[in-house]
Amino acid sequence: MLVDSHCHLDRLDLALFQHDFAKLLAAARESGVDHLLCVSIDLESYPAMVALVESYPQIFISVGIHPNDRDRREPGAGELERLASHPRNVAIGETGLDYFRSSGDLNWQKERFRQHIAAARRCNKPLIIHTRAAKEDTLSIMSEEQARDAGGVMHCFTEDWEMAKRALDLGFYISFSGIVTFNSASELREVARKVPEDRLLIETDAPYLAPVPFRGKPNLPHYLPKVAACIAQLRGLSVDELAAITHRNFFELFSSAVPVN
Repeated sequence: MLVDSHCHLDRLDLALFQHDFAKLLAAARESGVDHLLCVSIDLESYPAMVALVESYPQIFISVGIHPNDRDRREPGAGELERLASHPRNVAIGETGLDYFRSSGDLNWQKERFRQHIAAARRCNKPLIIHTRAAKEDTLSIMSEEQARDAGGVMHCFTEDWEMAKRALDLGFYISFSGIVTFNSASELREVARKVPEDRLLIETDAPYLAPVPFRGKPNLPHYLPKVAACIAQLRGLSVDELAAITHRNFFELFSSAVPVN
């Protein structure tokens, strides 16, 4: 079975499922996705996100603020640590740096990132890191703030092998989304070939970044097999072998997550 290691279930259009969240999960299960990590991007919607998923034991959650959300209330490490105490919470994030969609003085992004790393270290939970057009600053802050102590994943990885190698050297996992299936992603597919087996994860990032042949449409957890099939082919594996590897890696990284049958 597959694990969607990063999705935003509270952002999906449930009209596709007659506004029935259970039907969405049934579609995921039918496609072979048995566990999901629903990732927070702001604190304002966090309570509603928790309420949506907490009665489903196959769904885990994180808490954090996306780096592009400028006008959000800024939490300190202590508040993030407190929110992460929810029994279904397994991670801090998503957090990181994004210089592609933000400009000007971005010290606020850097300080927010530092607070998330501090929270992860304090509560001993891994980080979910978003980085775009900010390679050097992302890696520098990870090193300066001892992100290695918390560990975590570089989610929706789109950078080159050099960055992947440096993140791996800091003890991080690398997760690939539907982008790896795009015709333009030949360099990224080379990275997907090289990442060590025990550091590999897959995700949808639903409702964003749907894989081929659904590119341009809202993404859904039950499209994850398309990502799995692409990476399995790249690495000379069966989809079942790739599923077993990434399933094991997910529960090793997010060690407070308890698998369900």
